[in-house]
Amino acid sequence: MSYTKFINLVRAIRSTPNFPAMDAVEEQILNAFASAWALGRQVTVMEAMEMVPDISGSTVHRRLKTLRDKGLIELDIDAIDNRVKYVVATSLAKKYFAKLDECLVRARE
Repeated sequence: MSYTKFINLVRAIRSTPNFPAMDAVEEQILNAFASAWALGRQVTVMEAMEMVPDISGSTVHRRLKTLRDKGLIELDIDAIDNRVKYVVATSLAKKYFAKLDECLVRARE
């Protein structure tokens, strides 16, 4: 029952106007970033295009733009090599992940 409760809590969060709507591909990409960020890794755009094996690199690249337009990621230019861009979480993405964490805790209660 905890899993069902978690799914319902997450669904409720996604239906609020506090967070932009994401499709399944955008969510899968953002989740891949979250896993890397949790390990302290910096993710370049080139790495991002290869992080989700079942999504083509060109699709990931297009979705980076939509995630950026939705305010969930930013692209930071490397201080040494301006050709390298890093995908970083915005405060909105951090709030979204914090809400998901809350859902996990509440689902276990």
